[in-house]
Amino acid sequence: MSLDVGTQAPDFTLPTDGNGSITLSALQGKPVVLYFYPKDDTSGCTAEACQFRDMQPDFSGVDAVVIGLSKDSVASHDKFKKKYELPFTLASDTDGTVCEAYGVWVEKSMYGKKYMGIERATYLIGRDGKIAKIWRKVKVPGHGADVLKAVKAL
Repeated sequence: MSLDVGTQAPDFTLPTDGNGSITLSALQGKPVVLYFYPKDDTSGCTAEACQFRDMQPDFSGVDAVVIGLSKDSVASHDKFKKKYELPFTLASDTDGTVCEAYGVWVEKSMYGKKYMGIERATYLIGRDGKIAKIWRKVKVPGHGADVLKAVKAL
């Protein structure tokens, strides 16, 4: 299923770092930055997480909630969050259902080998629970600023 701007964001409840859980629909009324990333503590994913970390005061200033989501375990998220002092929630989608619902579980290729993995993507979900903007195949440099600009434009 392909998601488009203006469609209702698929709801989910997932375990998070710190033995918590998060339900998307419970955040209605606030803009939500839901970013999908392949793996904790890898170079690109760390750079992206640190960008959102460093911009957290800006996102908080516009009442936006940032959620990082990957298939890594809660234990892995806990280590990643602590190591880089990440101030936002990391959700664990170990079975990949949310990744599939958002269309980010895709075939990838490295050195000629094909495999399934998470495509780096960000969904901006408006206060009404509908998708306001989608970034696919995200390139990390400058991405946080682009997302913040879109949140402010809501």
